[in-house]
Amino acid sequence: MLLSSLRRSCLRHMAATAATPRTARCRTFSSSSSSSSSSSSSSSSSSAIPPLPVVHHPLYSAPQLPPGHRFPMQVFRVIHERLLGQGLINPSQVHVPPSLPSDEELALVHCPEYLAAFSSCTLDDQRVRRIGFGAVTRTPTLVDRTKSEVAGTLLTAQLALKHGLAVSTAGGTHHAFADAGSGFCILNDLAYSAHWLLAHGGLQRVLILDLDVHQGDGTAAMCANSPGIFTLSVHAASNFPARKQTSSLDEPLPDGLQDDAYLAAVAEVLPGVLSSFRPQLVLYDAGVDIHVDDELGRLAVSDAGLMRRELLVLDTCLGAGVPVAGYVGGGYARDLAVLAERHMALHRAALRMWADHGL
Repeated sequence: MLLSSLRRSCLRHMAATAATPRTARCRTFSSSSSSSSSSSSSSSSSSAIPPLPVVHHPLYSAPQLPPGHRFPMQVFRVIHERLLGQGLINPSQVHVPPSLPSDEELALVHCPEYLAAFSSCTLDDQRVRRIGFGAVTRTPTLVDRTKSEVAGTLLTAQLALKHGLAVSTAGGTHHAFADAGSGFCILNDLAYSAHWLLAHGGLQRVLILDLDVHQGDGTAAMCANSPGIFTLSVHAASNFPARKQTSSLDEPLPDGLQDDAYLAAVAEVLPGVLSSFRPQLVLYDAGVDIHVDDELGRLAVSDAGLMRRELLVLDTCLGAGVPVAGYVGGGYARDLAVLAERHMALHRAALRMWADHGL
């Protein structure tokens, strides 16, 4: 694959920093519990591994979309239920955001006029059409649902900083811009969380790793003038959006790419960005619309390939001493059980890496 000028520049930066010792890039994770919701694990034997933090909010699937709507609003509930039902997690390790962000807080990255119109359920028709949820967009339930996802994404990041790794059952609204939503995304949870952590969380460098099949155009635009945020997008070149933005590093892929070639593309760029940018946290959008059977994807990654990707990403980041907050990102299928299992590759991989890395 031909290297773009941007990528060549990035690789030159990587080469210049390749001599940096790994110990200089690593940070130490705390394995202490972050809230009383994990207190049950502290009463067990001292040798027991504390549970992986998982973030969920019942509002994630609260809105009811019209029958046949393409966006799988109920899949977030199904992910949570299946994680519990299959014994992969227990209720004590599930963290619920305690509050929703106010419009004043969201104005850190979003335009006040847009926030006021959205929160008051008075968005104009043009912006409603661009979002894609129809009349449901102008309902208090969807307003609260959208803000709960932002709250959950930030909480997942905070838990990852404390423990080294945390995952959500939602998140990754990467098509939202400062003054408008797009592609089923209304508020950009990734851009907000990254900027919040720089402004209030004591961080200087955050990597947003977007492996959804669609480029994270809103995220790229909203973080373009923030040197403390590196946006890395590996996506299908021909897929939505038609008008791409410029990420810190874009890796556009040809249609039909299968497991080995896809994983090679990810493995080629991620270690170098970790080495050169030296992030203090990775916000990972683990979209599963790269799957061969996804209704809106144009790549051809298998179930096994999804799991290999999650293990690759988590092991690479954690091995470099960088904590990871994982989000489910996009995925489209009529069978919600099948779709949930694709998303749950992230959680299964996180559980394995949690144990393997002794977090």
